[in-house]
Amino acid sequence: MSTVAISAQLDTPAERMKTTPWRAVLDALVVMERNLIAYTRLPEALFFSSVQPVMFVLLFRYVFGGAIKVVGIHGGYVNYLMPGIFVQTVCFGSVSTSIGLAEDLQKGIIERFKSLPMARSAVLAGRTLADLVRNVLVVIIITGVGYAVGFRVEAVAGFLAGVGLLLLFAYCLSWGFAVIGLSAANAETAQVMSFPVLFPLTFAAGTFVPVSSMPGWLQGFAKYQPVGEVVSAVRSLMVGGPGAAANHVIGTLLWCAAVLVILAPMAVWRYRTRTS
Repeated sequence: MSTVAISAQLDTPAERMKTTPWRAVLDALVVMERNLIAYTRLPEALFFSSVQPVMFVLLFRYVFGGAIKVVGIHGGYVNYLMPGIFVQTVCFGSVSTSIGLAEDLQKGIIERFKSLPMARSAVLAGRTLADLVRNVLVVIIITGVGYAVGFRVEAVAGFLAGVGLLLLFAYCLSWGFAVIGLSAANAETAQVMSFPVLFPLTFAAGTFVPVSSMPGWLQGFAKYQPVGEVVSAVRSLMVGGPGAAANHVIGTLLWCAAVLVILAPMAVWRYRTRTS
């Protein structure tokens, strides 16, 4: 039975007068289902969002890879590259949260949601959960592409732990992009506002090249900014990269907590001010 059907069964006059935690969860799942259905009706959007990371894999693997030297990574540059590609892919995928929310506001869909007996939190929670599911699908695709070009993991458990960690970070990041989407006039503006924030974090990190190859003044930022920490943690878990995995994992979890604690309330506040 779909979440829409379950929620409809609970849509009684008595239920309309209150929003319980269970009802809020169901409402969020209904909105998530609605957003996922929208993805299936625009398969070209999912296809082209997967093409970009595939192009990055091929570009760095076969064009730039021969000029980039790495040490301490079993399997060479391709094993160094793929964890960074995973992180970059889910970070870019989180931008769809800002675009989707801005588009819903522009089309007046959220105004329609306000007239329904549903939890106000469901719009943001459902959108971020749907984008998380989308990121899972893209990670599966990129994993297949990575194995086709020579990527190999040290242990399946470590790889799955790395995937879980980067998906957690991407989910937290979605709340930050929700703030941008709720502040933008339309979807195009939301996209333009999102990438200047994301590009420095993604490329000024050990995503594609070792941090040691960067200028000294940039290395500290590249190591300890959120994306840099996540890349190091995921790489350590997936392929046993240099550095203590536990330290990077703890650093990533701290960044996730900080991002969620700061940006989730900001997104809720911005949603209330835009829809009040």
